[in-house]
Amino acid sequence: MKILVCISHVPDTTSKINFTDGDTKFDTAGVNFVINPNDEFGLTRAMWFKEKQGASVHVINVGGPETEPTLRKALAIGADEAIRINTPATDGYSVAKQLANVVKEGGYDLVIGGRESIDYNGGMVPGMLAKLIDANFVNTCISLEVNGTDATAIREIDGGKETISTTLPLVVGGQKGLVEESDLRIPNMRGIMQARSKPLHVKEAIDANAETNTVVFEKPAPKGAVKLVDNVDDLINLLHNEAKVI
Repeated sequence: MKILVCISHVPDTTSKINFTDGDTKFDTAGVNFVINPNDEFGLTRAMWFKEKQGASVHVINVGGPETEPTLRKALAIGADEAIRINTPATDGYSVAKQLANVVKEGGYDLVIGGRESIDYNGGMVPGMLAKLIDANFVNTCISLEVNGTDATAIREIDGGKETISTTLPLVVGGQKGLVEESDLRIPNMRGIMQARSKPLHVKEAIDANAETNTVVFEKPAPKGAVKLVDNVDDLINLLHNEAKVI
């Protein structure tokens, strides 16, 4: 089985976020970037298929040279090869088009991506990719088993879970639950050293016009001042007359 894991290069959630050029561009100065958490669950599951079933695992990213350390981390975790499509990730549709071209050329049986990235939270790329390559698609996936060309997946739905039987080729939008957090892997020194010699292919982008563009970014409103009270009567009075919640 040949697996492709889509890796988004996203800011660490502890990073302080700022914007430049009139709040139209993200300021990357001083920001630490990591593998998108939803993608990391998918990569860990792909590593299980590699170790238990002999699958080959490639990772892919759409972005500039600045994303390569994130791909190298994926290689250090255990992926066999990495691919970087040399173009900025401008919107979901153009990213899906770039990925679809590589998937078609590479003959992948299973494509695993995160259900969404934690930067733009678009949640559209896996579904678009499945349509473009005419593959089956399971989103919000929390369990995946593959036996030959047959696959069984469990996905979250409103109020419960749904078990799905399907076949390869398959695109999965994974999330927490696809593996447990305790199963996530930290690259060890041996993996880091091996990653330096593993292939990282740079492919030039195909023509794929972006369907959306960012007009402006806006930070959430700052939190209001905190008012401390030291007795229940004052608290009830404030909740009733000021906050008007009781």
